[in-house]
Amino acid sequence: MSLTLRPATSDDAALIVYFIKKLAEYEKEPESAVVTEADILRDGFSGSPFFGCVIAEWDGKPAGFALYFFNYSTWQGRPGLYLEDLFVLPEFRKLGIGKALLIDMARIAKEKNCGRLVWQVLDWNTPSIDFYESLGAKWMKEWLTYRLEGDGIENLAALGK
Repeated sequence: MSLTLRPATSDDAALIVYFIKKLAEYEKEPESAVVTEADILRDGFSGSPFFGCVIAEWDGKPAGFALYFFNYSTWQGRPGLYLEDLFVLPEFRKLGIGKALLIDMARIAKEKNCGRLVWQVLDWNTPSIDFYESLGAKWMKEWLTYRLEGDGIENLAALGK
């Protein structure tokens, strides 16, 4: 049995959508994942991609993925790597694939001179929380996440007109 990690290509657009939808099911919000192959192709494989993606394969079969993008820390004066999604299909869990994907994210962050590798986890996802903490990750409990979506973005943008 062998694990292969490889950068995603445009040929993986359908697979990436599949993994995103499986992650949304796991996170109990399948209706929220409205991403399409066209979205993935446009935003990940255009001249100026917004994200990178690594595909994990176990014996040549798609097993999981990690999707990331770069941000910037003004305090550190360095880029950071934000891990948007990490998902391993249930039948491939407990084989070290999630850890291998995180190690690969750390490798990419190091190559790009990132000062941080950051991600979020749902508060009820104790298996993932325990796993992340076993790797030395720290819960940033003093930082709260805020989000604007849809009408919230439209309404705020309209204030500037």
